[in-house]
Amino acid sequence: MIRKISYWLSVWIVFLSLQAAAQSAKSYVMVIHGGAGTILKKTMTPEKEAAYRAALQQALEAGYKALHSGRSSLDAVEAAIHVMEDSPLFNAGKGAVFTHDGRNELDASIMNGKTLEAGAVGGVTTIRNPISAARAVMEKSEHVMLVGPGAEKFAQEAGLEIVDPSYFYTQDRWEGLQRALKEDSAKSKLDHSYNKSGRLGIENIDNKFGTVGAVALDKQGNLAAGTSTGGMTNKKYGRVGDSPIIGAGTYANNKTAAISCTGWGEFYIRNVVAHDLSALMEYKGLSVKEAGKTVIDKVGAMGGDGGLIALDKKGNIAMPFNTAGMYRGAVTKDGKIEIHIYKD
Repeated sequence: MIRKISYWLSVWIVFLSLQAAAQSAKSYVMVIHGGAGTILKKTMTPEKEAAYRAALQQALEAGYKALHSGRSSLDAVEAAIHVMEDSPLFNAGKGAVFTHDGRNELDASIMNGKTLEAGAVGGVTTIRNPISAARAVMEKSEHVMLVGPGAEKFAQEAGLEIVDPSYFYTQDRWEGLQRALKEDSAKSKLDHSYNKSGRLGIENIDNKFGTVGAVALDKQGNLAAGTSTGGMTNKKYGRVGDSPIIGAGTYANNKTAAISCTGWGEFYIRNVVAHDLSALMEYKGLSVKEAGKTVIDKVGAMGGDGGLIALDKKGNIAMPFNTAGMYRGAVTKDGKIEIHIYKD
């Protein structure tokens, strides 16, 4: 009898300990990223690092404000990405990189985890906030993706802010294009030849990185994800990467997680990375962290670089990447903000 009591007492203590641990675990409501690549502390000035941290903080605060006030995860994602699109620090919106022809061509997508509705725009040049255009496509049309002049006309009719293409010009991005043109005119040319690193076509892989994204979980338990980018420095031929492609760069499903990716877009498209993460959770029962690591390992095994952010329906997060750094941050249910840049 005493042994039985002792046994059940031990079981009860273990149960209480596990319950306490679960309650003390952090529950997140939003995660954001500002791109991955060779981001090293030794090459980052204190002023530049402070600027990035401040911008990420502002984006998280904007998203959290929406969530805290009871607005939807879609509202939070849009608000956070607006901040990063309006900042010249990130390769999206105002800070977009230049194509080979000296243009800024922008892509974005958004997805509702509750309904699986999604919207995207690609190759736009006059829409100030492409993430809002993506949402308008989702909510005000019967389509999922609109591109080029058609997407711009739709955005204007939807009442979104249209700007002159010169709005997106920044001196740093322009100089980046000039360096790319000078160093290697074929840098963004996928010509099926391998460079000395054994990778296809592009020598300086960091010229492709730089995308912003956000994932959120609202008070109603609904997930949403969004991604926005200026694409690849020196890109040609109307190239579009994974960011506006649902299932590749963006995906959200209330059953599993919300995901936004950043990195070498061609590899994310070929691996359908965002949806693959969700499928691993749904069909194999992997945690969001296990699934995140699995898909980034697959990208790396094929020669691709980058990372992603993911948030599951229980408030667990994953921020895996295989580069030297990734601008990223998260905010908990109680408003505590965390920001990271380098590989920890």
